[in-house]
Amino acid sequence: MNAQGVTRPESLALGLRYVGFAVLATAANLLAQEATVRLAPGAPLVVSLVMGTGIGFVAKYLLDKRFVFFDASKTRTEEARKVVLYGLFSVATTLVFWVFEFAFLALWGTSAAKYTGALVGLAVGYAVKYGLDRRFVFTGRAS
Repeated sequence: MNAQGVTRPESLALGLRYVGFAVLATAANLLAQEATVRLAPGAPLVVSLVMGTGIGFVAKYLLDKRFVFFDASKTRTEEARKVVLYGLFSVATTLVFWVFEFAFLALWGTSAAKYTGALVGLAVGYAVKYGLDRRFVFTGRAS
């Protein structure tokens, strides 16, 4: 039981939560992009990408913080530090995902290979991200 009185689920349950939240955050990202395109059809593509990425990031951060890592930051400074680290690790692991996707496409030259690379890259990226978040972001100790 943690400081909030919540019993932590087993590792498999946490892993399933983490993956489920990744799916939810991805859906939130895509829905926000589509909403942006519909509400502002003349806006550049980058506007919908930024909106989707922002919504997806906030959703995943809040879900992970509360339901995977059971974090209770004590100060605004501590929370800001966590958000920045979480964001930096998100960018780094997105690069891992892209490398796999582009590498599979370059090696085999098919859409199936590209999407297979994307799935492999996402799996590797999320596994690495979980470890980084657990080790450096949601450490269970005040900064």
